[in-house]
Amino acid sequence: MPRPLPPPSTPPVPLAELLARTDLGLRQLAGPREGVALHWVHTSEMADPVPYLLGGEMLLTAGVHLAEVTGGAPALDAYLDGYAARTVAAGAAALGFGIAPVHEAVPPALVAACDRHGLPLVEVPAGTPFTAVESAVWQAVTQARHRELTRLSEAQRALAAAAARPEPAAAVLRALARHVHGWTALLTGDGAVRGAAGPPPCAAVRAAAGRLVQVVGNGGPSSATDALPGTSLSAYALTGRGHGPQALALVVAAEAHDRPAHTIAGVAAVLLSLITGPATEPGPAAAGHCAALVRLLLGGDRDEVAPLLGPQSWSVVHAERRRDTTRPAAALAAALGTPLLDPGPERPQAPSASPAAPDAAPAVRALVPAEREITAQPGWTLGVSAPVPVAELPAADRHAAAALRRALATRAALVRQRSPGPHGLTSLVAPDDARRHARALLAPLDGAPQLLLTLHNWLALHGSWDRTATALGIHRNTVRQRVARIAALLDTDLDDPDVRMELWFALRALDREAPPDR
Repeated sequence: MPRPLPPPSTPPVPLAELLARTDLGLRQLAGPREGVALHWVHTSEMADPVPYLLGGEMLLTAGVHLAEVTGGAPALDAYLDGYAARTVAAGAAALGFGIAPVHEAVPPALVAACDRHGLPLVEVPAGTPFTAVESAVWQAVTQARHRELTRLSEAQRALAAAAARPEPAAAVLRALARHVHGWTALLTGDGAVRGAAGPPPCAAVRAAAGRLVQVVGNGGPSSATDALPGTSLSAYALTGRGHGPQALALVVAAEAHDRPAHTIAGVAAVLLSLITGPATEPGPAAAGHCAALVRLLLGGDRDEVAPLLGPQSWSVVHAERRRDTTRPAAALAAALGTPLLDPGPERPQAPSASPAAPDAAPAVRALVPAEREITAQPGWTLGVSAPVPVAELPAADRHAAAALRRALATRAALVRQRSPGPHGLTSLVAPDDARRHARALLAPLDGAPQLLLTLHNWLALHGSWDRTATALGIHRNTVRQRVARIAALLDTDLDDPDVRMELWFALRALDREAPPDR
């Protein structure tokens, strides 16, 4: 049985878009003509390319492997039938056959085999190199990715603005319906509709929505999906509503295979969790948290937001989604038990690119009340700050980012930043004296934030070149060069443990006074 493969990470490109390009001169000879989508391109002259396919490819071949077939036309027909069947079983979206220098035309037996197995077959003319086809696909993928990110950004702004209106739940549902081009609804566990927007669904979709709500509303997963002909259905449990008949769930019915719609729905689920949560947790604290999130989403100032969050302490969580998971941010918010979550912008990433550098903004950030226990979550890498009052959240945000970098470097599921105890070294030196000493000691590194960040991570990771490179998303030789530059600027021996201790003390002292945008 073929191994299960992750879903494609690239947006689909319609085959019809490639066929319409006159500069390529492609011509479809067999297979389905509608609804064929490509995610990438692979070239192979092997008789069995299955072990090297991920699914969703256009497989390009010049037919070199056909020369190995002996036994005449019957043997060739049987070989091509098996080749087409294996290619379909591997999940390839289409087969491209190049004309010249091996073959002057596409073998008729291959055309017939592709028709039998439902595999789109495209003729690549002699004047079109395979690299031109591959380049065309990646250009189309890049353009599609840009359109997706633009759509996500516009949807997030619209949802944030809707959450600030007088009837926020209804406004969010309407904005969500517009941006997913489908039906959105708030349903209780017994199927009652508490609000809806968008074109009403058919009876089959409505019945499937009721079944999904029961799945997420009875202590099951925080989200669930179902697929119907032409429709993708998702349900999200809203935090703060408990379980049973009155538990609320967001249901979204969108077009099938609409990837951005799922991400947009996850953002809306977080907002609606916050908006509907005070229904079971009345009081000024819950209302203040709601107002705080809305103002933060709309760019509010931290000093304006702080009074709304109240006097309690908070932990900051930075989270990075692992490559082997597609769990939405809404599921993480439900698991952490907080609606105060920023799903962040989705990062554009080509299939062959390396992951984004961990010192960039994380995909997800969250504020969690100090009394809630934060544990490792499947599919995520977490960095957690120590609980702090609202006034110290900017420093906690930096500490959570540093903890996430350590977690990524050490491949740990969760790393916590620990506050020094009352009898620690920092308690022996007045904060003002510590900062003055730190500024003087590190003055040669002023104006070089990359060097300061490298020194901080290198010391935190015990001088490990490889782990520091992983944490910063750079090459280990770059780490070596930066550390050598730091040693030269500071005119010190970084192999001396006393020097390392003093530098770490200085960095920690400066970290407590660093501005929020550091």
